[in-house]
Amino acid sequence: MSKNIVLTGFMGAGKTEVGRILARRLGYALVDVDDEIEKEQGMKISDIFSRFGEPAFRDIESAMINRLSQGASMVISTGGGAVLRQENIDRLRSKGVIVCLTASAETIFRRTKRNNDRPLLKVEDPLGKIKELLASRQHCYEKADMSVDTEEKTPSEVAGEIIERVAKRA
Repeated sequence: MSKNIVLTGFMGAGKTEVGRILARRLGYALVDVDDEIEKEQGMKISDIFSRFGEPAFRDIESAMINRLSQGASMVISTGGGAVLRQENIDRLRSKGVIVCLTASAETIFRRTKRNNDRPLLKVEDPLGKIKELLASRQHCYEKADMSVDTEEKTPSEVAGEIIERVAKRA
């Protein structure tokens, strides 16, 4: 397996933890798109959102995805909104398999409620916002090559399922 494995899905679906396990098991490099953006821009994602707005962040994100998608043997963990642009999906798929991690709105809320670095959830009703964003992004998440439900599974179990399913596609 030398194709990249690209993890997409809503914030709190498990991309970071599952990505770490996948990279370790496969001997791949783990690349988190948001971490790379923060390093390059010298500021947190939440600061980019507040200073420049979401459209500017999405442009920065697309440029980073363009660069990262050129590599091989990587687990690429994307931000939850990376799939909003078809160009990102096309680039990531060109050298990889796109895996969407899913979870219910309630589980996502439980997993993210203590994290203050979620600019889209700094609202009065975060659970309502999660439900709204999940619904609006559903059609984008469905473009993944496969979906893996993370409910009631450990990150290790999710990683194992991904490895098994990707191997069957090869």
